[in-house]
Amino acid sequence: MKILVINLMHLGDLMLVTPALTTLRKNFPNDHIALLADKKLADLVDRNENLDECILLDKKGVDDHLWTFAKFIFKIRAKKFDLVINLHRNERASALAAFSGAKKIVGYSKPLFSWLFTKTLPNPSIARHIKHGFKTQYMPGTQHQVHSHFDVLREACGVEKIFDNGLEMWISDAASREAEKIFHDNFSDGVKVVAFNIGASWLTKRWLDSYFAECADILIERGYGVAFLGGTMDTEIVSSCVAKMRHGSDERLKIFTGEFSLAILAGFLDNCVLFLTTDSGPMHIGVARNIPIVTMFGASPVPGFYPYDAKDVLIKSPEPCHPCGQHTCPRAGDDNLACMKKIPVAVVMKYVFELLDAYGQPAKEIPRVHGAYQCRVVDC
Repeated sequence: MKILVINLMHLGDLMLVTPALTTLRKNFPNDHIALLADKKLADLVDRNENLDECILLDKKGVDDHLWTFAKFIFKIRAKKFDLVINLHRNERASALAAFSGAKKIVGYSKPLFSWLFTKTLPNPSIARHIKHGFKTQYMPGTQHQVHSHFDVLREACGVEKIFDNGLEMWISDAASREAEKIFHDNFSDGVKVVAFNIGASWLTKRWLDSYFAECADILIERGYGVAFLGGTMDTEIVSSCVAKMRHGSDERLKIFTGEFSLAILAGFLDNCVLFLTTDSGPMHIGVARNIPIVTMFGASPVPGFYPYDAKDVLIKSPEPCHPCGQHTCPRAGDDNLACMKKIPVAVVMKYVFELLDAYGQPAKEIPRVHGAYQCRVVDC
C-alpha cells in the first residue's frame, strides 16, 4: 500500500505530525509512506526515518499559482497513492487530498472538498468561533494536536495501536557537527548556555523584550551563556531586547538571529542546557531535541499546543481573557498585552533555575523519557 500524509502548515504544526508518522510506520512496516509538506520546512522532515518519501510543495514560490498548483496535483495523482491522510484543514491541503486520485481519502477537510473524502473528522485541537447574535465566542481546542492526529489514524485508517514516541526530528551528521563547531567557537569550555527565542508569529504570543532582557542579565550574572536564536524576522526585536540589557556587551552573550537553518538550529539546541521561548515553531523543535523548556502563553490556547514533554514548564497568563486567540490585542492603555505583562520575570526565572538544577546538562546528554508528554502548567 502507498500512503500519503499531507500537512502544509507552519513549523510547529509540522513537528506535531511526527508522532503520527511513527505510528503509521509501526502499523504498516512494509508499506510506502510519503509526507507532503512545505518546501521551506524540508529540514524538519527530509531525514525522518519513518518516511520513504518526502514531497515538497513550494507554497510561496513556483507552486503558488493556479496552473502550477494544478500541475502539482497531477504529479500527486501520477504516484497512485492508495490512502491519503490530510492533517491540515485548509483549502489548499483539502484540494490536494480530494483530487489526489487515492482509493481512500481521510482526515480534516474544508466543506467544499469533503464530499470527495471517504471520511472526514473534526480537529478538536483547533479553536472555534461561535456566533451568539452579534457577538462571537472564542472556544479553544479541547485536546492536544498530537492526540487529534491519533484520532484520525484510529477512526479513519483502522490503526489499532498507537506508538507515541513524542516529537521527533532527525538531522544529518554534517549538520550536527557544524552546529557543535558554531557552539564551541562562540562559548568557552564549561559554559552552560541557555537559548532564547523571543519572536513569535503573533504579537500576542510575545513576552516583553524588556522581560527577556532582564532574564538574560540574571543568567549572565550567574555565569551562564546566553544565545539569542530566531529567524530573520526577529532581528529587530532581538536588537531592541539586547539594547535593554545591562550586560549586552558581555562575551557570554551571542546573537545568532537569522543565521541558522532549521537543521543547524536543532543541532545547536542539542548543546544548550535550557530553552526560554515563546509559543512558537522553534519551541516545538526544542521539544523534539529533548531540551528542557520554559515557555509563556498569553493569547495561545494551552490544551492544543503545549510543549509535548513532561519536563517542560508552561507559564499561563492570569488574565480572564486568556486565551483569546487574537493576533493583536484589542485592549488599550496599560491593559494592552496584559496577558504577557502580568507574567513576571521572577516567576519565569523560578522555573528556569528549577529546570537548570534538575537537568543542567546539554540536551543531547539528557535521557529521553517516552510516554511522559504532559508539561507542567503554571498559573502565575
